[in-house]
Amino acid sequence: MQKKLWVLMLFTMVLVLAACTDDSDVDEAAEGDSAADSGGRDLVIGMINEAVSLDPHVSNDIPSAQLRTQIFDTLVEQNVDMEFGEGLATSFEQDGDKWTLNLKEDVTFHNGSEFTAADVEATLDRVMDPSVGSSVAFMFEMINDIEIVNDHEIVLTTDYPFTPLPSHLAHNTAGILSKEVIDEDYQNALDEAGSDVTLEEYYELREEGGEEFEAVSQEIGSHVGAVITEKPDGTGHLKLQERIPGNEIVLEKFEEFHGGEREFNTVTYRVIPENSARLAELETGGIGITDNVDTEAMDRVREHNDTDIIDQDGLSMTYVAFNYEKEPFDDENVRKAISHAIDREQIISGVLNDRGIHAKNHISPSVFAHNADMEEVPYDIELAKEYMADSSVPDGFDTVIWTSDSEQNRDIALIIQESLSELGINVEIEQYEHGAFLEMADQGDHDMFMLQWITVTGDPNYGLYPMFHTDSVGSGNRWNYSNPELDGYLEEGQKTSEEGEREAAYATAQEILMEDLPITPLYYGELGIGVNNTLVEGVELDPVGIVRIENVTFPE
Repeated sequence: MQKKLWVLMLFTMVLVLAACTDDSDVDEAAEGDSAADSGGRDLVIGMINEAVSLDPHVSNDIPSAQLRTQIFDTLVEQNVDMEFGEGLATSFEQDGDKWTLNLKEDVTFHNGSEFTAADVEATLDRVMDPSVGSSVAFMFEMINDIEIVNDHEIVLTTDYPFTPLPSHLAHNTAGILSKEVIDEDYQNALDEAGSDVTLEEYYELREEGGEEFEAVSQEIGSHVGAVITEKPDGTGHLKLQERIPGNEIVLEKFEEFHGGEREFNTVTYRVIPENSARLAELETGGIGITDNVDTEAMDRVREHNDTDIIDQDGLSMTYVAFNYEKEPFDDENVRKAISHAIDREQIISGVLNDRGIHAKNHISPSVFAHNADMEEVPYDIELAKEYMADSSVPDGFDTVIWTSDSEQNRDIALIIQESLSELGINVEIEQYEHGAFLEMADQGDHDMFMLQWITVTGDPNYGLYPMFHTDSVGSGNRWNYSNPELDGYLEEGQKTSEEGEREAAYATAQEILMEDLPITPLYYGELGIGVNNTLVEGVELDPVGIVRIENVTFPE
């Protein structure tokens, strides 16, 4: 049966960030080309973690997504209610395994080139290219053919009718790059590797596959992405001006943007890891927005005359991951013992200041097909001890848990450490810088680690398939977990378009996961950002945790 989905609405999303400058900034700006000269203003945003990469195909972290959302447009847009709207594609038509996309005209890339179907093809080919080694290739690998009908019409063919495709095309890692910068990046990689293969020959080899392509791919892999990292070329309302690693990234307004006028000239994302320092900057006007407020400081921000908290129900699930193939975590009794020994209520009340929801399963209540009939994982130390007694290590063992270097993560890890000591499990906590931590987690060499997964599309396919399907081992499935029965239900959820059938498939999948526990869910996130109301008005936060700035305004 033919199914049509027309995306004809253009959203005006009131997603706002702002900041101010100190007197020295104002004096300096007055001397030359300034925000004031062109009627614009400068925004400064405080971030707890630095963006890993501006290349949409390199990482899948929220700090990077904050910036990439501004630089790149996607084919489909989602508003703060996760509703679809017009992006670079004005409409879709699905007919079985084929999707026809009509593309927006008169759109310009930051480098001045015109947006066409060739840029969509080049972007999708790149994200699935083994040379890139993208951690989000799974989101697009069901696309097996890309046919350019004309400059503004393209047909995507999938391996099977794939219901969640629009939500994947709305993801920040689906931001469209210009073919020009993609070509330049590959040519640079070939040159740096000293390859005698031409760019055209490389594309031909990639299309054919085989041993010759694999050899070239391995040869250039470490060089791919260097150009795009330095000059990410999108069609978004902001373009890269400057990056000072470890300190800040400055984006500037793109004057040829196709989506309307902006009130700002530059947006600076400052890395301020310390919660107290970031809060002080918010209160004194050094920043207009902080992307993270320590839960203990929430009341202080609300009660301050100039600042407030913007709340949002999140799509995240924070968890402890086990190495499913590594002793003793290959023993389900160990995994269940640990799961029942962790006091989630203590974490939520003691660390999160009651800003979290006790997790029942592996996707949050804000995600479609969340299985609300399941019970919460109870804190039961006696039951945990019974599981340990039946395990391969009844007397306990020594282990390590990794986490990124935030104060909140440290405090949660300390609670876990104390809880597991009652089972004879001696836990060493190792904290790492955010980017380094993600890189280590991808290697699959851990004992345990603590991380958060955000079902950014709002669709359970994204929440479960990349984390738990056998084909995702080595990418999102960092714990080396495989269960053929689960795979079947996840595949069924992808292929059927009937809502009830999808809900049933995903409900069963969640039950299987809570039995196997390759990871144990801790809590669902409740989001909150800090805003200085004297500097910015109308700020909104989406359920993913992205603060968008399309329509920022400033108080007079």
